[in-house]
Amino acid sequence: MSNIVAIIGRPNVGKSTLFNRLIEAREAIVDEVSGVTRDRHYGHVEWCGKAFSVIDTGGYIHGSEDVFESEIRKQVKIAIEEADILLFMVDVITGITDLDLEVAGLIRKSNKKVVIVANKVDNNKRIIDANEFFSLGLGEIYCISAVSGSGTGELLDKVVSLFDKEYVDDTEGLPKFAIVGQPNVGKSSFLNTLIGEDRSIVTPIAGTTRDSINTRYNAYGFDFLLIDTAGLRRKSRVKEDIEFYSVMRAIRSIEESDVCILMIDAQEGMSAQDINIFHLADKNKKGIVILVNKWDLVEKDTNSTKRYIEAIKAKIAPFTDVPILFVSVHEKQRIHKALETAVQVFNNRAAKIPTSKLNKIMLPIIEHNPPPATKGKHIKVKYVTMLPIKTPSFAFFCNMPQYIKEQYRRFIENKLRDNFDLSGVPISIYFRGKDGEED
Repeated sequence: MSNIVAIIGRPNVGKSTLFNRLIEAREAIVDEVSGVTRDRHYGHVEWCGKAFSVIDTGGYIHGSEDVFESEIRKQVKIAIEEADILLFMVDVITGITDLDLEVAGLIRKSNKKVVIVANKVDNNKRIIDANEFFSLGLGEIYCISAVSGSGTGELLDKVVSLFDKEYVDDTEGLPKFAIVGQPNVGKSSFLNTLIGEDRSIVTPIAGTTRDSINTRYNAYGFDFLLIDTAGLRRKSRVKEDIEFYSVMRAIRSIEESDVCILMIDAQEGMSAQDINIFHLADKNKKGIVILVNKWDLVEKDTNSTKRYIEAIKAKIAPFTDVPILFVSVHEKQRIHKALETAVQVFNNRAAKIPTSKLNKIMLPIIEHNPPPATKGKHIKVKYVTMLPIKTPSFAFFCNMPQYIKEQYRRFIENKLRDNFDLSGVPISIYFRGKDGEED
């Protein structure tokens, strides 16, 4: 079990800036607009040989009618419950506010270890000003500047000194499944349904999830990381900076994942943007599972599923060997089947086919259907092997690789898929000559 540190406080005190400073990466979205961080956001920190998880939370607000702000309050309370140590962040420039006092009250009720972090302390006068926070009655104050990094070393020394158990990173090497799709197709609801808690904020408003959220799923024989990503919109619809960064984070989540679970809205069908997301996952050689969500809301007849699948495959061609499942997150229909399929796709992507088996099956097929002759020259494929890289890639050694046409490459891919379980997995095919030159 890991040590967990939560950064909490009112809006605009610099929590996300400190989070990025601690994990040494620009993981959380930082913006001058209050309320930018909505969901809890997790990262890993190592200091003096000790490692821990850190949670960035949304700014605590009370008395607002904004739907997001009520959800943020709930998320902050959950983060306080989850954490072993709380970093209560305050702003030395504005001093103690009513919201600071309210957060301090929550902290006292939690009985958790707490460190007061006075941010924006970048001169000696502000060090003196920070003494005001002793009146909160929560202990010693650590003065920092999250922007420059000043004081963060002393803060981290204090944090690791409070640990009473060793951190073990038990997620290293686990499969990563990114839940991707357009805004408001049910990605966060899918995640919350699986884990049985409100880990991600869910509202009917498109664009609610801005950061990418990692959650470990360890139940019913499954063990992997689920990544709930911000919905990807067309570039023309990306108006504000925050949303732009959200899209960038979602793209990076796709790049870092093993399998992408692409959710589409059954009532909307496979849109142009869904196809763009599919091709992004395909381009990055990620495993892909398509979930058609809200299937319970569609009027159906005996051929509805077949017609829907044919329509999707027509749009994603030529890569059509992809599992397509019809689910309802709201009704909890076929949710676990979706996980089983994602795990199978992960296994397909990681599988290594022995060279002897490849040659035994593929060489007779090629001999019976050789590449078309070019300029009176006959191409002979002599040997095939699977390359020792992360994604399924196959090298076919032949005498004149430069004359292999795309049509024949498609034929070979189809035969590989017919004979080996590569469902949901983009594959690469290379034709090489004796001395290693490629087509």
